[in-house]
Amino acid sequence: MKTSRRILLAGLAGLAVAPPAVMAAVPPLANDDTTVAEERFARMIAAAHAPDVTCARQAQRYADTHWPEYVVAARAVLDARA
Repeated sequence: MKTSRRILLAGLAGLAVAPPAVMAAVPPLANDDTTVAEERFARMIAAAHAPDVTCARQAQRYADTHWPEYVVAARAVLDARA
């Protein structure tokens, strides 16, 4: 599966888990107890939500900046898998 397709699917998973009403509220930022898996998945979801996902460099910069906002969605997805 291509990387862009994986990023898109991860972003859709984040949207499915966190309804727009919850995302409209100010999400809590990541705590110091964020695991590596949660951080990586949050970065993937953030990259999928970048304004211009066609440019990998811009999506990566967006993910580096905004990944703490997506930790809640990443935790929900990872907890659902367990």
